[in-house]
Amino acid sequence: MSKKIVVIDGCRTPFLKSGTDYMDLMSYELGTYAIKGLLTKTGVDPKDIEQVIMGTVISNLQTSNVAREAALTGGIPNTTPCSTVTMACISANRAISNAYVEMLAGQYDVAIAGGVENTSDTPIGFRREMRKKLFNAQKLRGLGDTLKFIFSLSYKDFLPEKPRVAEFSTNRVMGQDCDMMAARFGVERNAQDEFAVRSHHLAAKAWDDGHLAKEVCKVALPPKFKAIQKDNGVRGDSKMEKVSKLRPAFDRKYGTLTAANSSFLTDGAAVTLLATEEKAKELGLTPKAEIVDYVFTGQDLMNELLLGPAYAISEILKRNDLELDDIDVLEIHEAFAGQVLANINALESDEFAKENFGRDKAVGKVDFDKLNLWGGSLSIGHPFGATGSRLLTTAANRLHAENGKYALLSACAAGAHGHAMLIKKY
Repeated sequence: MSKKIVVIDGCRTPFLKSGTDYMDLMSYELGTYAIKGLLTKTGVDPKDIEQVIMGTVISNLQTSNVAREAALTGGIPNTTPCSTVTMACISANRAISNAYVEMLAGQYDVAIAGGVENTSDTPIGFRREMRKKLFNAQKLRGLGDTLKFIFSLSYKDFLPEKPRVAEFSTNRVMGQDCDMMAARFGVERNAQDEFAVRSHHLAAKAWDDGHLAKEVCKVALPPKFKAIQKDNGVRGDSKMEKVSKLRPAFDRKYGTLTAANSSFLTDGAAVTLLATEEKAKELGLTPKAEIVDYVFTGQDLMNELLLGPAYAISEILKRNDLELDDIDVLEIHEAFAGQVLANINALESDEFAKENFGRDKAVGKVDFDKLNLWGGSLSIGHPFGATGSRLLTTAANRLHAENGKYALLSACAAGAHGHAMLIKKY
């Protein structure tokens, strides 16, 4: 009998817009809240955690292995090894997948995997010329050298190097790529706005119905210990009349992407407890789902930066001899409304399937009654390193709430990567 790796449960902090209540925290502190919340929620003994793997994108030099700092302050023993991985927006997906294969290989039986991001604490550095001067300043000797260094500085040296979310190889920001992809696949502005409004309405309903509250741990920030219990980006009152009036955010003249139909910079952490089936039974843990398979894909950076979900979904269905209709729960990361809709168009295209997926016909038609029914990144938010764990937790919970058998989660990422994971209700 083959070994099964199961999902016990997941936990995340409330996801907040950058520059709000998490402004004074470091990434590892958000990870601490998520890990503590997961330990409390599952009742697992920290001593039974044999590995912690976390994903992140914006790394702080002081805590470059953010998984270690989050684990130690979260109550995990120092005898438990911890590692940090990065793969842009699918960093948590990579962390979870790494834990999965290592557990299949018999390296350990219980792991916490997920990710964290605090875009509010993005390191801002000096430009290269100033960095060179500061590096050479380490060799200064005496007052003369110090004065010479001081007088060599100009006001331009103190100008910061502004962070930019751009693709290194193409120098384009992701929104520009999505604008081009939306045009290529015929995704109109109106459809994007409708999808964004849908995301907010569904997320608000999921909060009202208590679904999302079960995934979130309360965060109380010192010194006043203000209680933060909900995502602050969800707008349940979002209306097409208002959203449709917004100006394009990237291509000002021809673009269809706006601030409303694009995900916002977000701070937050999310983690998942994984175990072998045998160990879960031994510890008295009740699994929610079994991980069946996963794939990562790479595409053309110039023309397919955000088409990863279509490629990954096609591949994982083919590998497991399944059709899109066999999937009961579908969770696709909403980087942009245009990105989700373009991927859906690619999946439904016979021509695209023949040219790019090696199929005779389209992958299949996406049933919107199965897609992101508790909202998505457009409304809940998207902490780059953490979203993958949120997707897995939501997919597992939806399987039980909706009495489904299979769930499929998928996401795109910078670097023209894609990911898909297939899980089965336990």
